[in-house]
Amino acid sequence: MNDVTDWYGPDAATFGDRLAAAREQAGMSQGELAKRLGVRLPTLRGWEDDHAEPRANRLSMLAGLLNVSMMWLINGEGEGVGAPDAEIADTAGLTEIMSEIRSMRADLLRKAEDMGRLEKRLRRVMTDAANV
Repeated sequence: MNDVTDWYGPDAATFGDRLAAAREQAGMSQGELAKRLGVRLPTLRGWEDDHAEPRANRLSMLAGLLNVSMMWLINGEGEGVGAPDAEIADTAGLTEIMSEIRSMRADLLRKAEDMGRLEKRLRRVMTDAANV
């Protein structure tokens, strides 16, 4: 079994995963971090849920408040938080499960993009048909 899992690397974690881990390690609630950043709680939740990403100025503030590097937040490289405790060993196949979740997320994003393209095409066809 591979014990050298890069828990927060680009293949294992998203920006939101790293943000949540750094916030938790800093001992802050979502509400507290949002207030310190001057953003609304739904905005911070959106970042942690990977629905959106902060602009550069907020990213810089996040890194400072959470004592991690901006690059670590973005891609998992640089100064960040350590891996989860060894107590949470991979005996239950956590790495495999996380990998499958990441794969499914990527598939969903591709399908959403495909759906957007089809909707755009449908609108064009409908507009062309209405103009005939």
